[in-house]
Amino acid sequence: MENASPAHAKRIVVLGSTGSIGTNTLDVARHLPGEVQVVGLSAHSSLQLLLQQAQEFRPRFVCITGEGAIPPAQDWPPGTILLRGSDGLAQMVQDSQVDLVVTAIVGAAGLRGTWAALEAGKTVAVANKETLVMAGPLVMGLAARSGARVLPVDSEHSAIFQCLQGSQPSEIERLVLTGSGGPFRGRTKTQLQQVTVEEALQHPTWQMGRKITIDSATLMNKALELIEARWLFGLQAEQLSLVIHPESVVHSFVEFRDGAVLAQASPPDMRLPIQYALTYPRRLAGPARKLDWQRLRAWHFEMPDPDTFASLQLGYEVARRGGTCGAVLNAANEVAVQRFLNGELPFLDIARICREVLDHHEYESSPTLEKLLAVDRWARQEASRWTNRLPPRID
Repeated sequence: MENASPAHAKRIVVLGSTGSIGTNTLDVARHLPGEVQVVGLSAHSSLQLLLQQAQEFRPRFVCITGEGAIPPAQDWPPGTILLRGSDGLAQMVQDSQVDLVVTAIVGAAGLRGTWAALEAGKTVAVANKETLVMAGPLVMGLAARSGARVLPVDSEHSAIFQCLQGSQPSEIERLVLTGSGGPFRGRTKTQLQQVTVEEALQHPTWQMGRKITIDSATLMNKALELIEARWLFGLQAEQLSLVIHPESVVHSFVEFRDGAVLAQASPPDMRLPIQYALTYPRRLAGPARKLDWQRLRAWHFEMPDPDTFASLQLGYEVARRGGTCGAVLNAANEVAVQRFLNGELPFLDIARICREVLDHHEYESSPTLEKLLAVDRWARQEASRWTNRLPPRID
């Protein structure tokens, strides 16, 4: 695919282009060749797929952040500049020919690329919720100082963003995020004691990467989204709530002070919120699926069970306290999820470890970025220690 585009085309970099969000972003770009021009791609280890993407989109930059062997230089498109590591990411996202950066790297690793893009005043489409969970006040403060814009890509936050167009923060009563409930909706804690990795990876609605799919099973993804929403929209924790909506068609609600409620509805297709971020404020025909109104029967809503899904209380607590709590929760969860995926940890102990590490950390209310990165490292080490020494559960 020749990547020549009209002068008005938005020039984008996709960080994490080989993951679920990254490949969906490139599919949107594929369907909007006159509107979106891919000028940069990055990946950590899926280098053959990255090479295929580069051969199709012919970007100016490709950055590899892992240590794997790079395909031979002659395999890459002529003129493509190969970069390595975090310095390469920064060079790519800060280039003068970049208009928008999609941050789709999974986990805390996405923070550095986002930070570099915001420092350069770029528009950043955030699909990496961990960035705002870890460092929400710092990230939004940097964006304000540099004149950068932060646009949400998560379906829930995109829905809220769309519903808020033309409204003032003072008019908002509360935000209600929706969630599918994951593969274990309706199960009790007792029923989840022997959950296998294979069962937890069977999401009923979305096709996602392994880590976020486990987060959906524990409802930790909802906890992280509550924290993200607080900083992204500048609200208080008390203005955030959650309902379970198994059809995954209504992606979130905004309740205003006059009692009106607005919702955004669409099929569960990540290409829609991705495209809205890429083409904002315009709405264009694209590849996302559309609702078939003739087949709609009913939408269901229910409250989540905080006793079974202990991650939710962690989310509300961290959204309220802020400071170093987000970095600790995110890091501990990443370690615990990986141990579960490795078959080394029971499913219910994911939230349990996060609670233990959060309770034992030295809280700081206004940390610097350096402090947050140090806390992230500490929490990972501590979570690894807790996974090896947790006493047996008493249920």
